[in-house]
Amino acid sequence: MLSMILSAICFASNAQEDSYKWLEEVEGERALEFVKKQNMITEGRLSTQKVYQEVYSKSLEIYNSPDKIVYPTINGDFIYNFWQDKENVRGIWRRASKQSYISGNPDWEVLLDLDEMSKKDNIQWVFKGASGLHPTYDLFLVNLSKGGGDAIEIREFDVNRKAFVEGGFLIEESKGGASFLDRNTVIVSTDFGDNTMTTSGYPRQARIWKRGTPLQAAKLVYEAEKTDMGSWGGQLRDGAESFTLITKYITIFTSHTNIWINDRLVKLDIPVDAAVSGLLNNQLVLNLKSDWNVNGKNYPQGTLVSLDFKELIKGQKKIQVILQPDALTSVQEVSSTKSKLLVNLLTNVKSELYIYSFDNGKWVSEKVDAPDFGTIGLAATDELSDEYYFTFTNFLTPTTLFIANAGDNTFEAFKSLPAYFDGSKYQVQQFQAKSKDGTMVPYFVVSSKSTKLDGKNPTLLYAYGGFEVSEVPNYSATTGTAWLENGGVYVLANIRGGGEFGPKWHQAGLKEKRQNVYDDFHAVAEDLISRKITSNKHLGIFGGRNGGLLVGVAFTQRPDLYQAVVCAVPFL
Repeated sequence: MLSMILSAICFASNAQEDSYKWLEEVEGERALEFVKKQNMITEGRLSTQKVYQEVYSKSLEIYNSPDKIVYPTINGDFIYNFWQDKENVRGIWRRASKQSYISGNPDWEVLLDLDEMSKKDNIQWVFKGASGLHPTYDLFLVNLSKGGGDAIEIREFDVNRKAFVEGGFLIEESKGGASFLDRNTVIVSTDFGDNTMTTSGYPRQARIWKRGTPLQAAKLVYEAEKTDMGSWGGQLRDGAESFTLITKYITIFTSHTNIWINDRLVKLDIPVDAAVSGLLNNQLVLNLKSDWNVNGKNYPQGTLVSLDFKELIKGQKKIQVILQPDALTSVQEVSSTKSKLLVNLLTNVKSELYIYSFDNGKWVSEKVDAPDFGTIGLAATDELSDEYYFTFTNFLTPTTLFIANAGDNTFEAFKSLPAYFDGSKYQVQQFQAKSKDGTMVPYFVVSSKSTKLDGKNPTLLYAYGGFEVSEVPNYSATTGTAWLENGGVYVLANIRGGGEFGPKWHQAGLKEKRQNVYDDFHAVAEDLISRKITSNKHLGIFGGRNGGLLVGVAFTQRPDLYQAVVCAVPFL
């Protein structure tokens, strides 16, 4: 009997061995050779297609085009920008005065050349951003990655000298981060040694580090549990006042928010799933991801509220409602200028931008008369003035960057990308599909105005469905030239799991409700077929990362519905 049991165990163990486990060694010789062979098969098939060379050449031209928008990051009196092109493959970090940038012909001052640095150090450095010392912005903490991984090396940089500070703040490679608290103090989260990282691979500790002292001697002010996701520190500023913020992430969507004040830690009594969205005029702005009941009053999920910050630190809650969205509206972005709050909304998957002012203890709003029927994005705000930048785009309109002023609610177009295809030939329609549980799921269809509803149109269906990410109309030059101009129909589905209709839409696709996401996707596919836009023989699906998981599951569950699958870098 014992020998039979042992034989069964050995058989089960052998049966469970993964014969493709070697593919997990992504840099392994065998894995790379496999990829090379698969690419050769794919390229061989694609290159025999009649339109291949034309599509390839046009797409390459678009990707290499010098026509790009130089997006601003505003720090003090300067506009900062990280730029990559064929001459600067790894990129340059540069700045220009505000006046120079606004002129349209900026006089750029190169601060850091990543190609030059990589050549000198024989390391493929990747720029991962920089945070400056407020309000002078003469010193920055520059984040650098070796090869593009999540772990970063943090170095102090003097922008006036255009050089790293000798003997300055230096944090060796690790997942984590650092921010200035003052000229001689930073708050650091990094790998401090044994037992200082969580099981998720992020820092447990936040420490305050004084200039001229060893990193290991930095003062421990917070330590997360080993099973938490991690903890990070930073600054929360309100005009001339600043507060030391320490956030412990329990999960991606839940956290504890703490303030280090008067040499002690104060945990803010706010919901763990609320998103802290800024501090303005002593009002801490929160985006509620679930209902919040305070003193018998309920603040519904999705509401944008503010609290008297200094009273909150004392344990008191004085709450103001900024905005309570309806069923078709969700808060997408919140940012602030010197004296105004900017709120970017999505209403039935179309953007609307509002300016909020806190006057006489109440929030009042004014709509920005931005272009309609598309997607607005907040590109940059200025903490020293009410100037800000926003973008607008849709399926048929290339992105335009606008310069605006929240003080007088004015804006003007600043820079636009060129059109790579004639948008006047195409139409955008929005439909709804009924999912398995009766939920109506919206989706967009982009097609030629001459499209015949005969079920024969090659159609590409795209979706994401995760992490509260909203999939919104945007201009894709390559989709237009490679797909639409060759007779294809493009479809964007706003399935559950995303953030198009707020946290409830996202949460309806989590855990035991995950099948809703796949049912939504299948429902859109079936609706496309019932409208005779396409048929299962002409329907392809596409998704990347979480969307790659989506299309992988979709094809596995319903191979009858889909003729082709593009499963890009999937979470499989």
